[in-house]
Amino acid sequence: MQTITPTDITAPLGHYSHAILVPAGTDTLHVAGQVGAAVDGTVPEAFEAQARLCWENLLAVLRAAGMGVENLVKTTVYLTSAADLPVFATVRNRYLGNHKPASTLIVAAALARPEWKVEIDAVAARGA
Repeated sequence: MQTITPTDITAPLGHYSHAILVPAGTDTLHVAGQVGAAVDGTVPEAFEAQARLCWENLLAVLRAAGMGVENLVKTTVYLTSAADLPVFATVRNRYLGNHKPASTLIVAAALARPEWKVEIDAVAARGA
C-alpha cells in the first residue's frame, strides 16, 4: 500500500493520510460499523470505554480475517458529540500507533441506538 500525500494541498490535520493506494490483486475487507458494545451486549456509559471497545471490536474483526491494524486503509468515525473528539483522538492514536489510514470523522445527531456515542467502520487490505 502506498500513502498519497499531495504537496499542493493542506497537510493532514490529524493522525491520518489523505489517501492510500491499494495495488491490484489485493484482498479487501469492508468492515461494518463497530460500536462500543461488550461481547455480552452491554454498553458502558463512559465515552472513553465505548471508544476503546470500538477499536477492540474492529481489531477482532481484522484478526478474524488474518489482518491487523497495519492493514487498515480507511476508517470512518461517527461521534455524537464534538466534545468527545480529544478523548477519541487519544484512544485512536493508542490503537493505531504510527499507522495513518485515510480517515473521515463525522459528528452526527445520533447513532442507531441512543446509548451509542461512537461508531467506526473501516476498509482494510492485504497483499495477495
